[in-house]
Amino acid sequence: MKNLVLINLILFILFGCTPKQNPKDESLPATDIKVENKGNVSFADYFTDKTMRFDFFHTGNSKTEYFAIDKIQSDGAWSGSTTILIDKLELGPYFYEVVDKESNTLLYSRGFANIFGEWQTTPEADEVWGTFHESLRFPWPLKPVTLVIKKRDSQNKFQTIWTTEIDPASRQVNPADITHTEKTTVICENGPAREKLDIVILGDGYSTKEMDKFIADAKRLGNVLLNAEPFNTQRNNINIRAVETPAQESGIHKPHPGVFKRTPLSAHYGSFDSERYVLSYDNRTIRNVASAVPYEFMVILVNERTYGGGGIYNLYTTVSSDNKYSDYIMIHEMGHHMAALADEYYTSSVSYEAMPVTVEPWETNITALKDKENLKWKEIVTEGTPLPTPWNKEAFDKHGYQIQRERDSLRAAKVPEEVMEDLFLRQYNQEDEYFSKEQYKDAIGAFEGAGYQQYGLYRSQLDCIMYTRHLVFCKVCQRSISNVIDQYSE
Repeated sequence: MKNLVLINLILFILFGCTPKQNPKDESLPATDIKVENKGNVSFADYFTDKTMRFDFFHTGNSKTEYFAIDKIQSDGAWSGSTTILIDKLELGPYFYEVVDKESNTLLYSRGFANIFGEWQTTPEADEVWGTFHESLRFPWPLKPVTLVIKKRDSQNKFQTIWTTEIDPASRQVNPADITHTEKTTVICENGPAREKLDIVILGDGYSTKEMDKFIADAKRLGNVLLNAEPFNTQRNNINIRAVETPAQESGIHKPHPGVFKRTPLSAHYGSFDSERYVLSYDNRTIRNVASAVPYEFMVILVNERTYGGGGIYNLYTTVSSDNKYSDYIMIHEMGHHMAALADEYYTSSVSYEAMPVTVEPWETNITALKDKENLKWKEIVTEGTPLPTPWNKEAFDKHGYQIQRERDSLRAAKVPEEVMEDLFLRQYNQEDEYFSKEQYKDAIGAFEGAGYQQYGLYRSQLDCIMYTRHLVFCKVCQRSISNVIDQYSE
């Protein structure tokens, strides 16, 4: 209890507030407000044509979390929809609501994930505290509002963990816009930003002499995404733009092999001590640069051949642009970033600690199959397909774990990247051979093995880009992504 008081005192001195704690820590329960959801409100009645960016620090360990305001400032003109303001998809482990202070009317909401939430599941969070900088973006309110942040509890229900009030007329709120000097390029533009889903592509580790390469990479990988379903069908609802951030030298920080660099966006390999996981913790710089163009979703291309990437829902996707499998990384990680899709593989080593399956996952593409009659994709199950759906899992898993051991051995030996790429190609071909013999290879059902769990979780189809490196989303994942595109386009 003394430590909690001391922490609160330090946060109050540093940031002028004492944030509420995760509700699982009973020493400081969060307070709910009664929010009235009337559906999408009239934009002009509550907002002005401007983006408010709420920057804050997210601090804690594996058992608790605190919030502290950094800055509340303009992020440029509002380029999102003025009619689709309420998030009906409710994806992600976190959720935020902008609520009219006077009437408690819900004005705007979105689900999201963050680096803190992923870090909180790692063994490191059991031992030490961590702090990450985060941002929430929403239309600029005309009057005072309450910002409500929620998180899923043990039953996957959203519970309020922090609330704070925002007065747009306060001296602590800065309405000044950034003066941008970055060079921007339109990759594809299919209409006004407010009527489309907007993607921004940033680059890190591209030198001043490599800006042409960055734009070429952005165009190539942007087109890779647009040629994959369901993006291809929905391509007229998508805009893509690129923003240049030249570095002093090529490449980014890679601590595991001892390659140390400083780059404009601070992207790095080795996140959570996972050698190929690429993230950046410099949220403030990334957001400042990204705001040079309209965006809802973000890609950071890193100028590297070393296999690596990442995707966090409503934060960003990272892709190693020169790797042989950059197409796969781009499409797979955008599944995470845009639609909060779960990984469907389970034989690869991951940074997180797998937990026993006790409740139905909230992700749209995996299930615990505890209620077959109400399977979340029941309306598109192939007629006559048994649930669970039989497949030659034992032989496939044996192959997968063998590949993982070989992969770990090659990484430890620090082999050239082409050796690792050859291993992936051999794995790809062997998987094709396995799948070709399966009775239900094209059926939609419930195949055991998903979400880092060998048993107890199920995916909808035998294969999907969220499971292997084959460049096709299953029908359930395609539906989920289409729902997101629909929410951001008119």
